[in-house]
Amino acid sequence: MSASSAVERAVDSSPLAVPLRLTWLLNRPGTSGSAAALLPAASFAVVTTLLLTVLAGALSFTQWGDDEGSIYLLLAGFALILLVLPLMTLGGSAARLSARRRDEHLSTLRLLGASSRTVRQVTVLEAAAQALAGAAAGVLGYMVLAPFVQLFHFRGAPLGSAYWLHPAAVAAAVAAVVALAAVSSVISLRRVVISPLGVRTRADAQKVHWSRAGIAVLVVVLCVAALLTPVGIAALALAILFGAFAAGLAVLNLVGPWLVALSAKWRLRRAATPQALLAARIVLDAPKAAWRQVSALSMVCFTAVVAGAGAALLQTAQAEGPEDFLLTDMMTGVIITVIAGFLMVACSAGINQAATVLDRAELYRGLHRMGMPRDVIDAARIGAVMQPVVLVSTASAAVSGALVFPVTGAAILLNPVAMVFLAASVAAGIFLVRAGLAATSPVLTSVLEADAG
Repeated sequence: MSASSAVERAVDSSPLAVPLRLTWLLNRPGTSGSAAALLPAASFAVVTTLLLTVLAGALSFTQWGDDEGSIYLLLAGFALILLVLPLMTLGGSAARLSARRRDEHLSTLRLLGASSRTVRQVTVLEAAAQALAGAAAGVLGYMVLAPFVQLFHFRGAPLGSAYWLHPAAVAAAVAAVVALAAVSSVISLRRVVISPLGVRTRADAQKVHWSRAGIAVLVVVLCVAALLTPVGIAALALAILFGAFAAGLAVLNLVGPWLVALSAKWRLRRAATPQALLAARIVLDAPKAAWRQVSALSMVCFTAVVAGAGAALLQTAQAEGPEDFLLTDMMTGVIITVIAGFLMVACSAGINQAATVLDRAELYRGLHRMGMPRDVIDAARIGAVMQPVVLVSTASAAVSGALVFPVTGAAILLNPVAMVFLAASVAAGIFLVRAGLAATSPVLTSVLEADAG
């Protein structure tokens, strides 16, 4: 009784003692889930590095106070919309990378009698710790990239010291990443608190409704109509322009899982091999997770249409005569934006696909026990990602093209330069996704070897 009383007093004196202890036990070094815990931390590191680098580049233009400097700021703001929203999406995806593992741990705690409050505290602490560790590494990545990014020339001079963000801005970015992770963890926690047995037995098949497509079409139509409407106030016109493209990016994340599921249903009916059948089933089991595998590529395709149209405009303008450094700097900005998009694709391809293998480890082990060869399992895993790639690329380019058309017209949108830019970007993005699959093949091997051992 005295020992029990001492424990109770310790818990009462430190309300977070139990959640902290449980968080450590679930994530201590040497646990089977340690690799899965490192994946979201690595993803948060890349997200933070890219976020800080993009913000630093955009805010460096504040060093000029003239009229031309205002043009640079407007263009930088547009680039931020094209990059920061996908970065937020990637950050949200990072917050959910180990959600299944966390759900299983926490639902077990619920079945053992842990209170909803304790489960909630453990969830937030685990997610925040992973995000904070990743964000801290991301700040170091931002500093490592500094010597290279500072070499970029704008208005005839390198960025130099203007690249460095104020420490308060860096702290705010880190806090935003941690907050994003905490909020995402609380959202994913609801089903654990409500029904721990359902989560533990994986009785929650994902479903995506066709209404997503209807909402997406409605939003795109409204955005196109807004862009076609003449506006006499410059500030309002810019707000409409930026808002329309931000809405277009958001719509892709809304309709993406439905498109991926629709493609999988079509392929399921026409599957002629075991790997094709299994690939379609994997997608239909979790269309949202399948969408996250290719969502970064959709963002690159969306950006590539805008960047290609911009490149075509710049070519036309230069044929008439360049104006100081503006046209050259705009092309530099276009290239930087696309490169940042490719970095997001590479990050998403590697980390998301490795996390997916760990998430589906029991499925792959079960198939292997039943005699399915490793090559067939790997082919199904690759097919589940690569099958919807063409559809996703086409849909993303179509949404972006619909928004660009009112601004540039068909002549610029269908310009050979724009078309080549789009084709090259899509090809490079698909290559990065496929390379990410190849790079994570050893993860599948380790999962199957662990089963054999």
